[in-house]
Amino acid sequence: MTAIFVDGDACPVKAEVEKVAGRHGLPVTIVSNGGLRPSANPLLRHVTVAQGADAADDWIVGHIAAGDIAVTADIPLAARCLDKGARVLAPNGKAFTPQSIGMALGMRELSRHLRELSGGETRHAGFSRQDRSSFLGELENCIAALKRAKLSS
Repeated sequence: MTAIFVDGDACPVKAEVEKVAGRHGLPVTIVSNGGLRPSANPLLRHVTVAQGADAADDWIVGHIAAGDIAVTADIPLAARCLDKGARVLAPNGKAFTPQSIGMALGMRELSRHLRELSGGETRHAGFSRQDRSSFLGELENCIAALKRAKLSS
C-alpha cells in the first residue's frame, strides 16, 4: 500500500495531505524535529526524531519505499527519496522527478554559492492559495498514477 511521508517541520500543507490521504485511505507519517499537535485521524502518525541537521531526512529515507510519496521542499531529501523509487512533491505542487532533480540540485548549489559571495540572503516567494491548490491537484494526480500502476502490474 502506498504511504505518504511528510517532512513536517516547516510544511504548510499538512492539513491538505491528511484530507487527501483520508479520502484514499492512505497512511501518513509526519516526521519532525519538534513536537507537532497530534491528530485524531487513525491514518496519521507523528514521528519526532532527535535534533540534528538531517535526522528527519534520514528517518524518512530509512522508511520510504518504491511506490510511496514524499512531501518536502528539501531538494537533497527529494533526491534521496527518488533514489528509493518514491514519488516526491514539493508543498507548492511541483513534482521532483529523476529527470528534474539534477537541475534542482545544481540550482540549489548555485544559489548557496551566490549567497556566500554576496553575503546576502535568499528571498523566497510567500506560500499562496495557488500553491496550495496546485499541491492538492498534484497529490491527487500522483495517487491516481500510483493506483493505475499497481492495477497494471
